[in-house]
Formats: sequence, C-alpha cells, structure tokens
Amino acid sequence: MKPYKIAVNMEWSSKCNARCVMCPQHLIEKPQLMKEAVFERVLQRISPEDVFRVVVAGYGEPTTHPDFMQHVESIRQHPVRFDMASNAQQLDEEKIRHLDGAIDTLLVSFSSIVPEVYRAVHVNLDHQRVMDNIQLAQRLFKKTRLAISLTPLNECIETLQETIDWFKSSGIHNLTMSPTLYNRGGSMVDQQMATNRLRQIIKENGLHSQELDFVPAFKDIAQQYFKNDFQCIPRNIDLFITASGDYLYCYNDITHKHTFGHVAQLGIREALEKRQGMGAIPELCDSCNMRDRYRAKEVAKVVVNYASRKLIPTVAA
Repeated sequence: MKPYKIAVNMEWSSKCNARCVMCPQHLIEKPQLMKEAVFERVLQRISPEDVFRVVVAGYGEPTTHPDFMQHVESIRQHPVRFDMASNAQQLDEEKIRHLDGAIDTLLVSFSSIVPEVYRAVHVNLDHQRVMDNIQLAQRLFKKTRLAISLTPLNECIETLQETIDWFKSSGIHNLTMSPTLYNRGGSMVDQQMATNRLRQIIKENGLHSQELDFVPAFKDIAQQYFKNDFQCIPRNIDLFITASGDYLYCYNDITHKHTFGHVAQLGIREALEKRQGMGAIPELCDSCNMRDRYRAKEVAKVVVNYASRKLIPTVAA
C-alpha cells in the first residue's frame, strides 16, 4: 500500500500576543521562536510526496516572528501548498501585500462582532484593529484567499448571526467553524458543546465545516488506518512541527512535552513510521474529545455528507 499524505502544522513561534480562553498558552513552559536553521531544515523536509498541505500555525502568532517577511518569501516558491492561521492583530498593509500569493489561504480566528464578547474570548487583542485589518486584507488580497474561523464557544454562538451579518456586509463570505471545540490540555471541559449541535449550527448558518480540511482524500484515511495500530484519525493525518523543530506526538499536546524526534535527524516519512508504532498517551488521550469524533459511525456520516456536497454541483450542471 502506498504511503498516505498528511498535513503539517508548522509552528514559527510558540509565543503569542493573545491569551485566548480556548488556548491554554500558559501550559507551554518555554515559548520560543523558530530559528533560521530549523526553518530551512523544515522546508527541506517537506515534499509533495509526503505532504499535501502546510498550515503555519502552532500555538503562537506567526506574524509576530521577527523574520516573518523573510519566512513568507521563502515559502513563496515551495511546491507544497501553504496556509496560515492568525489572529490578525499584527497585520498591516505591508504584511498583507507580502502574503498575497505566497500562501493559499489566510485563516483568521474571530469570536464575535460584539466587543464585550470578543475581548472576553480573544484576550489582549484590539477588537477594532483586528476588524480593520480583516477588511484591509479583504480589499488587498488578489491571489490569497481570506477565511474566517469562527469560535465555537457558547457565548460566541449567541452573537453568531450578528457576526455573520457583519462579515457578509464587508464582502467576506468564506466563514468556517470547527464542529468540535478542541479540549487542549483538558482545559475546556466546561465549554464543550455536542458535536452534533455544532454541526447543526454550521448547517443552519451556511458555514463551511472544518470537518476534514486536513484530509486530502478518503483513500489517505484508509491508508493511515491500516498503517497505524493506534486508530486516531486526528493524530495520524496531521504532523505538528514545533518552533524548536521537534515532531510532536499530537497537535493537542499544547505542553509540547511529548515529542519523538527532530527535523535535523528525521525526515517526515521516517517520523511518520516512528509514530505509527506509538500507542495512546493516557495523559493526552484520556481527556481528548477528538478521537471519539471519528469512530466508524461518525466517519461514515462525514463521508456521506462530503459525497453529497460533491455531487450537488455535478447534478445541477
């Protein structure tokens, strides 16, 4: 069986200018910036044979890296698709123009158009400045797509319609939401909303579900399923590379403690083969709300929904 492709989560920085309530940043003991030598080595490791998508994200804010502009230029000609996640606080005209065409999609995390809700969720960020930067990106982007990742917290759902209306009035229609609020570090137990309910909210509001954005094709799910003794689709289809250059066991390990190799010694295929023999880590897996989301029945439902969405334009045509 051919090796399956994965998505890479590339962390330029584990430092962040925000303290969002859904992200327990304080659990990272030694936040750091990715050094130039590590950055170059990661780019060398990433190949189209192994990776279908790289998301510049991690647990820090990439736009705050002092070498941000140089890093963006370095990925511009890379053969693998690059996307980026950001809180948009540090975006300005120069950064936006420089990003245009270098990345496929800029995904901005946003909670609510209501200032009180936004400030309570995206702590330390300037609500008006972020909105202005989002609108500026919408006007300036010619090649890069702008997407908004709406926060699936209870208080955000209450103001969701107002938020959607504002984005649409600004000409921004690529609105997305995850059907699961990740229980990173076991810190979000009190905020959990049933995945079925979130899927319903996503459907009712015409949002894009981030259900399988990290899966290139269903054949890759099958291939990773048979190659891994530990059956966890979220873990096995994504490879997190920390700012230090370490391979992280799972992207929900915000502490960055469970690593199993470094890009200086292991290529991506070697890292995947090493992880394929690793089982559950109770400290991480026992409190995780992601693994159960992809049991057999759940996967079947997602496959049916995905297939039906793919068929609709064909039938209409």
